[in-house]
Formats: sequence, structure tokens, C-alpha cells
Amino acid sequence: MSSGSSTINSAKEKLSEAPSTMKSAAENPKQATTDFLHTPFMRAALPFINGGLAGMTATAVIQPIDMIKVRLQLAGEGVKTGPKPTPLSVTREVIASGKVLDLYTGLSAGLLRQAVYTTARLGFFDTFMKALTKNAESKQTKVGFFERAGAGLAAGGLAAFVGNPADLSLIRMQSDGLKPAAQRANYTSVIDALVRISKNEGIAALWAGCYPTVVRAMALNFGQLAFFSEAKSQLKDTSLSPRSQTLTASAIAGFFASFFSLPFDFVKTRLQKQTRAPDGSLPYKGMFNAFTKVAKEEGLLRFYRGFGTYYVRIAPHAMVTLIVADYLGWITK
Repeated sequence: MSSGSSTINSAKEKLSEAPSTMKSAAENPKQATTDFLHTPFMRAALPFINGGLAGMTATAVIQPIDMIKVRLQLAGEGVKTGPKPTPLSVTREVIASGKVLDLYTGLSAGLLRQAVYTTARLGFFDTFMKALTKNAESKQTKVGFFERAGAGLAAGGLAAFVGNPADLSLIRMQSDGLKPAAQRANYTSVIDALVRISKNEGIAALWAGCYPTVVRAMALNFGQLAFFSEAKSQLKDTSLSPRSQTLTASAIAGFFASFFSLPFDFVKTRLQKQTRAPDGSLPYKGMFNAFTKVAKEEGLLRFYRGFGTYYVRIAPHAMVTLIVADYLGWITK
């Protein structure tokens, strides 16, 4: 009986404390927010939340460049001496055939992709790096470049697999305008694309081009996250301000991310854009077949077509993503 009364008294004490806790939160919301941000659940979730928000912000900024990049990669497919479009000519063509807003085709898919892919990519990378740092501190050493690279590769590969359906929908939506009017799918949104592709081609079709997507993400992450982390580490003791260090490190990361990942991005675009012919055949049988076929029919340099556009797409995206993630990490630390 005494045990029951003590439990009741304890409950009464907690209830009596509730109004004062609410009053304290109302009087000092900043403190209440800080306490919430430091709960174990939020500490584990914040790298993923901040990563997703950073990626979506960056995508909203660079979506027109991504649209142009995809159109450049699909131009002259199958012919070595085909058309040689430029970013300017592609932009003019898109605007002339519709509206300026056509450059934002697939934005809903791009945002969904970032909500899934970048959330997972930066979240996993941050989680891996914290584990590596803790392990290094226990051994009184520092996290090395190869460990950073390994964390980037693993985070990119895992995130790319999860985000492939949204990535495929983005490519389908952006390439739809290249087809004859009668053959266009005219997707209204990423949800419409996901539903129709899975219904007409099967759920597995949403993971078409998954292998090069994963390899591309690993290559991109190796260039972006590993070199960003390494550059920041090298610039730490320089006279540059923290903001300048972040900008410089992101520009370096953007270049290496572009260089390592463009050939895989090119093949990924070709594989995700392809649809079955009336006889059920596909232009490419897989990643290696696509590499071989493009190299033979269009030349090796075709893999690096639009490198400037790709860099202008990757570098600002990397810079905006990393800067926003860095800032969000700072305000939520």
C-alpha cells in the first residue's frame, strides 16, 4: 500500500512540476529548443534532417543547369558525328519550345531525390565520421584521408540505392520533351511518374540504372565529401576566415566530384532514359554494355561532354549543400 501511495505522490509531484516547466519554456523558448535539440533522438536525426534541407535548397538553385546537363548528355545518341549542342543552344531551344519555367521540369522529382538521397548521404557520412573520430581519439590519432574516403564511398552508395526511384523519375521527366509529341508521357509530377512507371514497367523498373547510379554516387561522394573534409582540414591553420575556408574547400570538392563522377553520370542518364522498343528490346543491356557501346559508336570523349556544364551544376550544388549543411550544423550544435 505504501508503495502505491509513493507512486501516486511521485505522479502528483510531476504533475505539479508540469505548469512550471511549460512556464519556463514559454519564458525562455531558446533554452527549451536547445534542450530538445540535445535529446538523443534529435542528435542522431539532425545530420539526416540538415543534409536533406541543404540538398533541397541546392537543388532549387541549380535545377535549370541540371535540365541542360541531361539534354546535352542525350543529344546525338548512337552517332559519333551527331549534333554538338552547347549549353546556350540547349537553353535557347528549351525556351523557344515552351516557357522559361520548362527549365524547372522535374523539380518535384529533384526535390524528392534530395529529400531521400542527400538526407541519407550526408546523414550516413556524418554518422560514419563521428564513429571514426571517436575511434581515432581513443587511439590518440587523427582520421586520415582514406578513412574519410571510405566513409564517403559507403554513404554515397547506400544513399544512391535508396534514392534511385526518384532519380529515375527525374531523368524521365527531363527527357520527355525530346520525344515526338505523340510519344510523350507528359508526367504531371514525380508521384505521377513513379506510379505510371511502376504500373507500366513493373516496380523493378524504378531501380533501372541502379548500378551506375550507385557507382556514380560513390565516385561523386569520394570527390565531394572526402576532398571537402580533407581540404577543410588542410585549410584549418591558414589565415583564411572560417567562411572562406568552407567556400574554398567546397570549390575544390566540386571539381573532384565532377571529374570522378561524370562518366558514370553520363551512363546513368542513358540507362534511365531508355524505354523498351515494341519488340521488347532495350538500347543498352547494362552499365558495361552502355560504356562499350557509347565508346565504340560515339567516342571516349563523349563521356565528358558537357564537363563545364556538369561542373557548374555540381560545384554550386556541392557548395550550397555543404555551406547550408555546415550552417545548419552550427546553429543546431
